[in-house]
Amino acid sequence: MTQAASSNSPLKTLTKRADFLSANSGLRNARAGFVLLTRPNEGQGIRFGITVTKKIGNAVVRNRMKRRFRELLRAALPAQGLPDHDHVLIGRAGGIERDFHLMAEELSKALARAAQGQSDPSGGRRPRKGNRRK
Repeated sequence: MTQAASSNSPLKTLTKRADFLSANSGLRNARAGFVLLTRPNEGQGIRFGITVTKKIGNAVVRNRMKRRFRELLRAALPAQGLPDHDHVLIGRAGGIERDFHLMAEELSKALARAAQGQSDPSGGRRPRKGNRRK
């Protein structure tokens, strides 16, 4: 994609850590390959961000996942994205092996749930076995 084509895009990229942290307080919709966070951003348009931690794999794996997420978001957000919201995709371990079209469908479903104001319950989250305190 050329620079001129990307400047015409209504999508903006989240770059500040504070934006990612504030998105964490919004709606959360988890799928097998990713978690989608959405939060209103006071009229700043449709913005997106991607997070993939080192738990997922080495730099090659993380960058490949980020490229796949970027393409998913660029295809889905102009039509299905919530206006004046921040959208953050957090990569999960199963996301790199999942079929691209399946992930696109899952993203559409997650965006539809977010548009209805629905979120996954937060009570079910607990630390993994290795992260529990004794």
